[in-house]
Amino acid sequence: MSKFLGYVRPNGEVGARNHVLILSATVYANSVTERVANSVVGAVPITHHLGRCQTRSDLEMTFKILTRMAMNPNVGGVVIVDHFREELCNIDDMAEEISKVGIPVEAVNIRTVGGAINAVADATRKAMNIKRKLSAQKREEVDMSKFLFGLNCGTSDTTSGLASNPALGLCSDRVIKEGGRSILAEFPELMGAEEWLASKAVNQQVADKIWNEIAKYEQRILATGEDIRGSQPTGDNIAGGLSTIEEKSLGGAKKSGSATIMDVIGNGDRPGKESGLYMMNTPGHGAESITGIAAAGAQALVFSTGGGHTIAHPVMLTIKITGNGISYDQMQDTVDLDLRGLLEGTISLEQASEMIYDELVEVLSGKLTKTEILKETTGFAIHRVGLSI
Repeated sequence: MSKFLGYVRPNGEVGARNHVLILSATVYANSVTERVANSVVGAVPITHHLGRCQTRSDLEMTFKILTRMAMNPNVGGVVIVDHFREELCNIDDMAEEISKVGIPVEAVNIRTVGGAINAVADATRKAMNIKRKLSAQKREEVDMSKFLFGLNCGTSDTTSGLASNPALGLCSDRVIKEGGRSILAEFPELMGAEEWLASKAVNQQVADKIWNEIAKYEQRILATGEDIRGSQPTGDNIAGGLSTIEEKSLGGAKKSGSATIMDVIGNGDRPGKESGLYMMNTPGHGAESITGIAAAGAQALVFSTGGGHTIAHPVMLTIKITGNGISYDQMQDTVDLDLRGLLEGTISLEQASEMIYDELVEVLSGKLTKTEILKETTGFAIHRVGLSI
């Protein structure tokens, strides 16, 4: 049984990092949020363009994603910056929800403290004090049963379904065998793979949910007057040799491995405690998809890419792998593992999965990913439910 070194939280969850999260409650607090994060070592900003003039369902989604992002085990403390007091997305409601996991939560209202300059000073001081306390915390050895594993892919090509995705699937299987859990998302990019996925369901009820939830996503897209088959595969997928959504989906589903699917959960919802694979109903859009996984509490995600990618989440660790040697050479600044040996015949799927697993354990225990070092944080986006009002 493998272990990793992490930060044990008051609620028993374990973080792979000890971030101070500077959280913008609404779009108008973004600039203050960024200034504070830039002034404090180990601070991570979450900014967005939402939080007001949204329908109730969209406000609820925004609130859920923001608060659950702050409740991710990689976060050791939070400073929320508010602009006024919007419905739902305000410091009072957010602080009350986040405090349930037992980490320190501070709040600053720009208007109440006398403007942006005072807000920056107040929030910076609060973040500094939280970080000083967190800096004394030591990593502890914990079991892989404390790990929630995110699975995702993007800029897929013909090598994805043949190499990096199956290797990632084997890695996921190992995490689950050691008591961990994995999340498979991107429902619009699983169309055509329903039968295979449903065959892995723990029972008929979950199998029916797989069929129904993927079908509902397609119907939601069709209701807008668009057919997803006109935009999937994407241009970079087609350039990489993929011809249909079904071909892309069957290759993408391979990153789920052979483990039993325990349940289908909503975007940003937390999975059950039982070890196994969970499917999350998110868009195929990379930033929205991995944000949903991070909001569910995943400490790390492995992002399989064919053509190479820069995406990385600001809170959840993002390890990128590729089986395409040309893409690795072009994108090696932001891709961590080169698995070209799979298609060159120099390594087996089992060996590739071990490479991913070893990298994963090292990163969970403190090794930096390439995108962490480069401060690449392109992978945060909140899914929209409806129109702005």
